[in-house]
Amino acid sequence: MATYLKSKNLEIDISSKLQTNPNIPYINSRSIKGAGIGLRSVHYQYILSQKPKINWFEVLSDNYLCAGGLPLFNLEKIRQNYPVTLHGVGMSLGSTDPLNLDYLTRLKKLAAKVEPDLISDHLSWISVNGHYLNDLIPLVYTEEVMDFVASRILQVQEFLGRQILIENPSPYLTFTDSTMSEWEFIEGLLKTADCYLLLDVNNLYVNAINNKIDPLQYLDSIPPNRVKQIHLAGYEAKENYLLDTHGYPVHSPVWELYKEALTRFGAVPTLIEWDTNIPSFEVLMAEANKAEKLLENIK
Repeated sequence: MATYLKSKNLEIDISSKLQTNPNIPYINSRSIKGAGIGLRSVHYQYILSQKPKINWFEVLSDNYLCAGGLPLFNLEKIRQNYPVTLHGVGMSLGSTDPLNLDYLTRLKKLAAKVEPDLISDHLSWISVNGHYLNDLIPLVYTEEVMDFVASRILQVQEFLGRQILIENPSPYLTFTDSTMSEWEFIEGLLKTADCYLLLDVNNLYVNAINNKIDPLQYLDSIPPNRVKQIHLAGYEAKENYLLDTHGYPVHSPVWELYKEALTRFGAVPTLIEWDTNIPSFEVLMAEANKAEKLLENIK
């Protein structure tokens, strides 16, 4: 039976949510800089044997929440030579289910093993009544929902003993019950939960096209000191919408929006994210090198 973490167990007073817990360290220094690549199993042997010149890797934490095994063995070997970040989908921060203590415990143990510079998850929910879905479900943007999600992020940070990053979504619909824009919701959430943003520029562009929002207004609303990592990826153009597949090179309009983001936020560490139709490591390196050149121009 799964064990769950409930609000009352941590006794977090949401009325003091604007006050930072002194026991949770700020994210104010880290070793990751420049452009990184998402670590994928098909590239393990190449990385271990060739030791390519890449700044850092982002690790899909949900694939390594085990006590042992070959994936964790390879990750620990790679970690000896490269900084890493942890990126997951399992926190289900927007769900009304209690937070999953077993999941968070295993994540905390993984973090202790690999000492990631950053830990991130998504602004979404994936569970209902203990059943987990295979997609990231969007949220209604209201003050009530914002306070609720903030309380869960505060609990996660209390449990992990560190601040986390949340990633902006790529929703394919909007809710008529929303009382604020997505960027207003995120701006308020970052402040209320005292967390940080993983800005997925591809998600933002897909969202801008599909839901007809202004991406520059979105960027302008985000406090610059809250953006600690950026994602770049490729989408698939359908007949009437863009599909966020992470299975293509970064498209030209996403690169242009990325330049705008760098102008606003500075040389934020940037990841090339490629999850389907994974190409050779050299292809990923070429994409990372494009981002690296843009980052160098900001410095």
